Amino acid sequence: MSVTTGRQAKGLGALRVRFAALAREIAKFGVVGALGVFVNFAIFNLMRHGTDLQVVRASVIATVVAIVFNYVGFRYFTYRDRDKSGRAKELTLFLLFSVVGLVIENGVLYAATYWFHWDSSLQSNIFKFLGMGLATLFRFWSYRTWVFRALPAKEAVASAESFLDDPTPPVQRIK
Repeated sequence: MSVTTGRQAKGLGALRVRFAALAREIAKFGVVGALGVFVNFAIFNLMRHGTDLQVVRASVIATVVAIVFNYVGFRYFTYRDRDKSGRAKELTLFLLFSVVGLVIENGVLYAATYWFHWDSSLQSNIFKFLGMGLATLFRFWSYRTWVFRALPAKEAVASAESFLDDPTPPVQRIK
């Protein structure tokens, strides 16, 4: 096996490891998110049918309860291995991006309810679900990029280890 083929195999192995880690992260995010969706819909429908709150107000309250639930799940399950040094900054960013997600989610419901007058119970749940889907895409990207950041030391160690494993002499690497 040539050196190039060996490096390509190591590169593919590293790619597989990164893909597997991303798949686990997505699965954990999905578990917490699915439970958060259940909490969100349960509170929303209880408030919608148990009180005389307007649809969007009931949805906003349900979303806030789900945000609190999700923070605990993300911090202590999905991203428990991530940097924990700046909790105040983490919580501030989480709340900021969660509020943006809340606006996306409830903006869809607001538009359906007040612009198009689609406000039956079924329609409200469908548009709440669509809004949640759009907000979830935004939240996944923003939480993993800005809120629950990977530990820099872990990346540095992995990169140093791959450097040590490289059989190419240093002089050839510079060229």
